[in-house]
Amino acid sequence: MSDTTAELEALLTQRSLTDPQLLAEAEKAADFRVLPDATVIKIGGQSVIDRGRAAVYPLVDEIVAVRNTHKLLIGTGAGTRARHLYSIAARLGLPAGVLSQLGASVADQNAVMLGTLLAKHGISAVDRAGLSAVPLYLAEVNAVVFSGMPPYSMWMRPAAEGVIPPYRTDAGCFLVAEQFGCKAMIFVKDENGLYTANPKTAKDATLIPRISVDEMLARGLEDSILEFPMLGLLKAARHVREVQVVNGLVPGNLTRALAGEHVGTIITAR
Repeated sequence: MSDTTAELEALLTQRSLTDPQLLAEAEKAADFRVLPDATVIKIGGQSVIDRGRAAVYPLVDEIVAVRNTHKLLIGTGAGTRARHLYSIAARLGLPAGVLSQLGASVADQNAVMLGTLLAKHGISAVDRAGLSAVPLYLAEVNAVVFSGMPPYSMWMRPAAEGVIPPYRTDAGCFLVAEQFGCKAMIFVKDENGLYTANPKTAKDATLIPRISVDEMLARGLEDSILEFPMLGLLKAARHVREVQVVNGLVPGNLTRALAGEHVGTIITAR
């Protein structure tokens, strides 16, 4: 046992788990990346899947082609159906934990649909318990589909305002990338990236090719293409220190991003 390990073990038996010295010693522990050669791609629910065949089929073909050279964990968003459920549940006065479960049910449905379309290529959808089998799927077929909603359920952290769950499918997919120690995180949306304002409502919005979390916070870009609370996760991450946002409605964008090309917007931890 190394001196560092022995000191950490001693602190763990003697101190509170929030003790500054214990936390500093734990920070020295070597990082272990479980799936360092894999990339997580998040397929937007409202931005892609809700558009149906015209948007989904070309992306399915692209995924099938790129999985020959890339290991992919494919997360699904929830989208419009989840928003409808949130609206009803919020009017009923239900808490964020219940809304979280409702949103998860829609993301699960999207994972089943996407997994079904990819099934003939040997790519399966797994549920939360099935995440333990992800390495096997990657070893066999280089890809697997999962539901992007983090399984907080009733343990969802309440939002500062309102009852909409603050950590949804963007956060869930990012957490998978971070905890597995993946090499990259790509968000597949229906816009070319992050803009200075919402391009759907502001005609003068301009594309931001690269930006840091602190810059986004300073510029007040809360109405951004990604869930804003996810940026806090990015800033605190150990492994995935930047994410890329690409337009999945443009054929070839995902392939280019996976090849390391700067497509759309890159958001950095700092």
